[in-house]
Formats: sequence, structure tokens, C-alpha cells
Amino acid sequence: MARAAKTTKSKSKTPAKGSGKTARRPRPLRFVLTRAVQAAVALALLLGLAVFSYRFVNPPGSFYMWSEGRRLGSPVDYDWVDAEDVAPVALRALVAAEDANFCTHWGFDMRAIRAAIAEGGNRGASTISQQVVKNAFLWQGRSWPRKALEAALTPLMEALWPKRRILEVYMNIAEFDEGVFGLKAASQHYFGVAPSQLSPTQAARLAAILPDPKDRSASKPSNFVERRAAQIRDGAATIARDGRARCFE
Repeated sequence: MARAAKTTKSKSKTPAKGSGKTARRPRPLRFVLTRAVQAAVALALLLGLAVFSYRFVNPPGSFYMWSEGRRLGSPVDYDWVDAEDVAPVALRALVAAEDANFCTHWGFDMRAIRAAIAEGGNRGASTISQQVVKNAFLWQGRSWPRKALEAALTPLMEALWPKRRILEVYMNIAEFDEGVFGLKAASQHYFGVAPSQLSPTQAARLAAILPDPKDRSASKPSNFVERRAAQIRDGAATIARDGRARCFE
């Protein structure tokens, strides 16, 4: 008697209705969020590496310098100078003008911030450290993403760099006139001298034009610049006496 042939039923790869298994649907929102987080992490790592490397390597320039060079149609005037080759009075003048408590804070001057809030935001509260982060690693403007990155990178830079290095980078990438960046270029541009030869008055005038370098002149100072320079000279002498210049001298 012939045995009945065994037959095997082919298994369907498509789940039957009511089996409880459904095809996985694409989730575009989840994909976008994942990619955004990955991009943010990559950017943070890149910026962190840049902060660490600039502790030892002098910045070749900044995004703002590059954009100004494009706007002007020619490279900007930028020449690095070490802090040891700058007149000490010039370093003190910059600190007295922009951030008198530079040696006593960790990147944010909370007293200045509270005063700015009390006055309705009509005065600035950015420290030299915050300005270095903005000028060296970020971009200009008041957008929230830039402010958030600035708030994250400033304490990191303060932890990795000594105060003298922060001030050294600041004085080299600050804008002193249209297309003129750094204390060395500014000393030559306005007075025809090396930064080591700056007098207290010249140093104070250079510091006085920093908030508005395109509309103020150190060599042809307005009455306002002259008054501001006199205040800065007094402030520089004060921080030298009370020890607030000790961290960078």
C-alpha cells in the first residue's frame, strides 16, 4: 500500500489578519530629533576641542574677522602679540574698561548681571571671558542659541585657561576700528607705536573705544572718549593698588 506523500504547507511571511503583528511604521519626528541631538553633541564636542586647543594655540582669526574681510573686500589688519610684549598699563586699562572684577569671577559677574536686570537691561553685563567665547568660537548677534552656547562654553574656558591667557586672546581678537583687530594692529594704526610702548593715556583711549570701535577714534578722541579715557586711567590705577590685576600680571 503506497504511503501517502507528505506535504508541507509553505509558511507565509505576511502575518495573517488578527495575528496581532503589524508592520513597523516610519517615525519621521523621531528620526529628526535623533539627528538633531547627534548634531548638537557633535557641535559641543567640536567646540570643546577648540576651547582646549586655543589654550595652547593662538587663534588664526575669527568668523567675525573673516566676514568683515569679505564685507570690506580685503583682509583685515590682524597681527598677534603675546601679553609679555604689551605694556602692563594697557592690560590694566582693558580690564578696568570692560570687566573690573575679571580676577574675582568665574566667567560671569553676578553683581553686574543683577545691576543690569535692575536697570531693565539698559547696561551691558558681559565679562571679558564671555566676549572671548563669543568672538573666538561663536558668532555675533543676540540669538538664544548663541547665548546658550556662550553660557556653556564660558565656564569651560575659565576651567581650562588661566586668566592671563583669556585676557591675551581677548586683546588680540577685539575690534579697534573698521578692519583693525588686536592691540598690536591698533597701536600701530592709531599711534604708530608698538604695544609695549603705549602710554597710560594711549592705552586708556584704546580701551575707551572698544564698545563702539567703528564710531570712536583713539587718535582723534571726542570729548566723550576723553572723559571715558580719564575714568579708565583712574580705574587701571585702582585695580593695580587693590590687587584686582594680580591674576594677569
